[in-house]
Amino acid sequence: VEVELDQKERRLYDDFQREMCVSIGSEEELDAMNAAGLSNKLLQMANGAVYGEDKKVIYIHDRKLDALEDLIEAANGKPLLVAYNFKHDLSRIEERLKHLKVNYRKLDKSGSVKAWNEGTVAVGLIHPASAGHGLNLQSGGSTLVWFSLPWSLEQYSQTNARLWRQGQAAKTVVISHIVCKNTIDERILQVLKNKDKTQEVLIDAVKATLSQTK
Repeated sequence: VEVELDQKERRLYDDFQREMCVSIGSEEELDAMNAAGLSNKLLQMANGAVYGEDKKVIYIHDRKLDALEDLIEAANGKPLLVAYNFKHDLSRIEERLKHLKVNYRKLDKSGSVKAWNEGTVAVGLIHPASAGHGLNLQSGGSTLVWFSLPWSLEQYSQTNARLWRQGQAAKTVVISHIVCKNTIDERILQVLKNKDKTQEVLIDAVKATLSQTK
């Protein structure tokens, strides 16, 4: 599911990717010390917000939130499992779901997991780091939406396997990725699909991409 930055957002993203430092508005300044830090912040920018100094959240856009809203509407009541990466992703998703009056739960405790599997949750929110081996979510739905992609192939694969596993009643499990066009999202998804296993491979891929822009 592709989303696209507008001209102003595109310029901000490209300037930061090229210079590793950019001013946002009149007061906020965003910088990165190395390729790993840069790639992490570019991923956040693609999601719609980024951590500045002292973990202050700097708003960029709502493109992915709008796409998620469209997916929820298209599901027509069918439960969705939504994977997020950063805490500001979670808070912004929750804010949008509250506005839409959607019944959601963060699936991080036995009670919320039980509610999901009983079919009483419309949208389940999960972080890949908590979706490890043995977490059974297949009874609650068959559709997973990646709001934000993780760096780890293991986390990506294990999260997908929460639905695509023995006991899944649906014949098909649908895994959607909300991808910001012409950003690091596309590169990370490509590396994950190629099943390269380490964050170092991803960082090297990002470095190669960055070198082409300079």
